[in-house]
Amino acid sequence: MAKASQSTSEMDKKKAIDDTEPGPAPTRAVDRFGFIKTEQSSSPEGASKSRSTQERQREERKIRKWRKMIGVGGSDWKQYVRRNPHVVKRRIRKGIPDCLRGLVWQLISGSRDLLLMNPGVYETLVIYETSASELEIIRDISRTFPSHIFFQQRHGPGQRSLYNILKAYSVYDRDVGYVQGMGFLAGLLLLYMSEEDAFWLLVALLKGAVHAPMEGLYQAGLPLVQQYLCQFEKLVLEYMPKLGQHFIEEMINPSIGIKVVFQVGLALLRFCHDDLVKLPFEKLLHSLRNFPEEATDPDVLLPLAFTFKVSSRLAELDKEYRKGPEEEDSNESSTGKRFQPLTSKTMARAISRVVSNATFDKK
Repeated sequence: MAKASQSTSEMDKKKAIDDTEPGPAPTRAVDRFGFIKTEQSSSPEGASKSRSTQERQREERKIRKWRKMIGVGGSDWKQYVRRNPHVVKRRIRKGIPDCLRGLVWQLISGSRDLLLMNPGVYETLVIYETSASELEIIRDISRTFPSHIFFQQRHGPGQRSLYNILKAYSVYDRDVGYVQGMGFLAGLLLLYMSEEDAFWLLVALLKGAVHAPMEGLYQAGLPLVQQYLCQFEKLVLEYMPKLGQHFIEEMINPSIGIKVVFQVGLALLRFCHDDLVKLPFEKLLHSLRNFPEEATDPDVLLPLAFTFKVSSRLAELDKEYRKGPEEEDSNESSTGKRFQPLTSKTMARAISRVVSNATFDKK
């Protein structure tokens, strides 16, 4: 009887996939990350060859430095970080070589240690545990990076691995469970590492193995999202007061997270500042979702991002945020009008955008 019930359950899950997932897409050109290219992204052949040659040479030099730094399988990583933390920071800012990102992400996050300390746990979660979110996960699978070749095939290895990770995490952390936006994070990790490695990196990020936990991005009420919205609004007002005031008047709140993302967010706004301050609400929304290609060039964007020194200010804003509205109101005279919190309507609209943007696929 139990066997028949299990079979019925599997049929229901299969039907959910068949009903919601599209068939295979026609073969099209993809970029080096596996995303289907759009017509607009094509460039002159000569310029492309010239750039790719320069990039290859630069990448090869970078890879040699990184391999020497981390050692075989990451064996020298911890020792190198202790001895040369500033070198590590500088090289990370310049960019981790694509072929080494999976390993380096695991070393930086502490997920490799979690994997070694928990042998067999992931297999148990996938095979022997059940989750109340299984059908919901299956329905969402086709919405995760639909323009990436790894996740396009129905019942293919990409979709199966993504399902396994999300199901396993929903069992591992039943308090948070499964939230739709997790698929994009887990999917990105899968592009750089094995299924089990990706699971433990997801755990390390959300539970905070080394760095501050990110699970507040997915908990009920989105507490960390609200905190980040508040902090970033104030940073924009401090660094770009004219644009920050324009955002408030147009009831716009750009949403982002952790330190480096704050810096990148500020850099994007600084790059487009003069255009953004002139736009009304609808055009402003469109521009914030579609930054020009030159603004997202890492060689241009990251140097600008790192000119924003936000560490100490973020710590201050974190303390200010945790005080609560009562204490903040009492300090209004010292903080000034520009530090007044968002209106409830603005915050609601901003949080709604955060949730909806979590389901957007990469262009």
